[in-house]
Amino acid sequence: MDHKKAAQFLWEAEQGRYQIDRLTQSNSGMTVEDAYAVQLENVRRRKEQGEVVIGMKIGLTSGAMQKLLKVGEPDYGHLFENMLILERDSCSMAELIQPKVEGELAFCLNKGLKGPGVTVADVYNATAWVTPAIEIVDSRIRDWKISLADTIADNGSSARFVLGGRMAPIGNVDMRLTGMTLEQNGELISSGTTAEVWGNPAAAVAWLANKLGAFGIELAAGSIVMAGAVTAALPAKAGDIFTVSFQGMGSVSVRFTD
Repeated sequence: MDHKKAAQFLWEAEQGRYQIDRLTQSNSGMTVEDAYAVQLENVRRRKEQGEVVIGMKIGLTSGAMQKLLKVGEPDYGHLFENMLILERDSCSMAELIQPKVEGELAFCLNKGLKGPGVTVADVYNATAWVTPAIEIVDSRIRDWKISLADTIADNGSSARFVLGGRMAPIGNVDMRLTGMTLEQNGELISSGTTAEVWGNPAAAVAWLANKLGAFGIELAAGSIVMAGAVTAALPAKAGDIFTVSFQGMGSVSVRFTD
């Protein structure tokens, strides 16, 4: 398939804030490898325009989502500096297409991680802190009717993210059994534990380091890693305020405007 052409479709859709048909409709033989090649085309373009990669996001970490898309492992996308929203700032709906909100743990690494062979223990040793975070996902694919290859090509359906202001040493957090709640406009909508993220969010980070290592890429010191959603994503609209809270770790909020 033509990776550059597919990347151009996604690029124009994101810039123009409109939806397109699934890439897999017009590229029936599209593989996961093709999808990552498309993703990297637009990562390269963003870098050429001066944007800076500050981390990575991991998706499809829940068993339910993997079963839905008939896959056996997560996927990943790149986080750029201009995707970061400070908690005191709002998120403009005008900049997005069909956003949804997820509650996650964010890891900040103070040591690099490069696979193969990265373990959960290595992730613990390399993590400076973890914090509650909100990922705002968005799809350039019409009505979120995505396959695995479509979401990978679309940079893991990434859009924006918000980090909490309370940083916790990873050793102070039970990575399997810490509870999370997701509220919309003050109403509790969903809850879960960090075990929903591949059994342990640190295991998802280890997976990412090993996956990138296969391409000779290191998760560099200073990287932010969004480890994956604890509960299902919620659609957002102007006027909504979402709050994600992790037991003993504080909370983080975001407000959506027109």
